[in-house]
Amino acid sequence: MPIDPTKAIGASLPSRTFSWTSSDVLLYHLGIGAGSRPGDATDPAALRYTLDSEALTVLPSFGVVAPTFHVTEPPALDLPGCDIDLASVLHGSQEIRVDGPIPTSGEAVVSTRIAEVWDKGKAAVIVQEGVATTAAGDPLWTVRSSIFVRGEGGFGGERGPSTSLPVPDRAPDAVAAYDVTEQQALLYRLCGDRNPLHADPAFAAKAGFPKPILHGLCSYGIVLREATALLLDGDATRVAGFGARFAGIVFPGETISIEAWDEEPKILVRAAISSPDPARHGAPVLADCYLETTERSGEAR
Repeated sequence: MPIDPTKAIGASLPSRTFSWTSSDVLLYHLGIGAGSRPGDATDPAALRYTLDSEALTVLPSFGVVAPTFHVTEPPALDLPGCDIDLASVLHGSQEIRVDGPIPTSGEAVVSTRIAEVWDKGKAAVIVQEGVATTAAGDPLWTVRSSIFVRGEGGFGGERGPSTSLPVPDRAPDAVAAYDVTEQQALLYRLCGDRNPLHADPAFAAKAGFPKPILHGLCSYGIVLREATALLLDGDATRVAGFGARFAGIVFPGETISIEAWDEEPKILVRAAISSPDPARHGAPVLADCYLETTERSGEAR
């Protein structure tokens, strides 16, 4: 039985102690497109993500990748009660909530458990929740993610909730577009995700794609950065949380359009492909996407 929910649900994964430096933060920001537009090299708003200085701030999405940032092997799927193939896995959703601005360098411990396993019939959804704390036990951030495992449903488990977060029925308050570079996935994979789906054409073909696709978490970081610039003046310290469901794929070289609605205390976001190809134009990238905001504007711990 590939998935046994009686063994999986509630199971704890080994805790991981990790550290990061400002160089890691800078690489991550570059990987999600910071500093890529003309003029960014001298723009103070862009330099807060790309210059190692007192003004450097950390986008909360960095907390999602920080524990595995220095991993150089493809991701392992050693989950209790789950015997699954990496080629069958897609990232389903991702959330992070921060307890304050993420420091530009530090050390932490992340404790992760399998929170839920859902049977979607033709697929399974595995939900993990992780809490990052300092060595003294002070909370830093909490992440919650799901993976979608094709072909592994039908084991008799609960189907799980079906919820959505619709955007307002009005024009967006702000819009932007980001041109994904041809090498974006090759750069982003240096942030600790060496899944060959994003670099190896043969592996991508085995998974059913015509060519390697962009990491979902790269799209996730791009959209957070763009939305923060649109409605929060680029102030990452005002982001208390960010969540999204991965609704579609992005190929390197495509353009992501971002629409944002200010629904205080949330910013609701829609991200889709903008393309001259009718078959790709309007294809969703992120759905049920939101930023939770705070008025704080402070320094990292």
